[in-house]
Amino acid sequence: MQNIVITGTSRGIGYELVKLFSSAGHNVLALSRNEIPVQNLELHNVHAFSFDVCQEKDLQQMEDYINNVWRGKVDVLINNAGKLLNKPFKEITTQEFEEVYKVNVFGVAEITKRVLKFMASAAHVVTISSMGGIQGSMKFPGLAAYSSSKGAVITLMELLAEEYKDAGISFNTLALGAVQTEMLEEAFPGYQAPLSALEMAEYIKDFALTGGKYYNGKVLQVSSSTP
Repeated sequence: MQNIVITGTSRGIGYELVKLFSSAGHNVLALSRNEIPVQNLELHNVHAFSFDVCQEKDLQQMEDYINNVWRGKVDVLINNAGKLLNKPFKEITTQEFEEVYKVNVFGVAEITKRVLKFMASAAHVVTISSMGGIQGSMKFPGLAAYSSSKGAVITLMELLAEEYKDAGISFNTLALGAVQTEMLEEAFPGYQAPLSALEMAEYIKDFALTGGKYYNGKVLQVSSSTP
């Protein structure tokens, strides 16, 4: 039984991850602005509360829970929360760019920093990125803020892997291709992705539990399409 922290759990991949880890017998702290979907599952080994990765009070509530209930131990952190903006570059305001980076970069950095104090050797930090953040990959118009932010967290995880290598904690990034989620449908109405949220969640779950043994500071491209 491991203690798993997951962000972005109200729908899509994060929601499916909560159910998969719970059914496998692990303890889950499910963090999302909308906690109701997970709470409605009524899973005894899952705790959920309303959480904004950019809010200090929410980050402190997370720390308090880990300290008081899990006795200060986290085995896996999955940075899954994300904000997608599909808008022509010339129309993106500075505020909109900042909002994307607050969630996709600064929020990832802050929650990782907070959780690291509860991690020991063999713990694993998995950050969900996008194929759009891979240098040299196919790019799509309208995703200047989103894809550039996803490229930033790839580099961040590489740096943390180097900085914490003596602690035995692994940091890896999964660059996902298109997955049929609510977020994708909102940004690209009518587009049909090759994989469902559940199919991708099954892969991420297995990687989160075992991938830290084989990879550190790596970005794995998880996409069935080419290039």
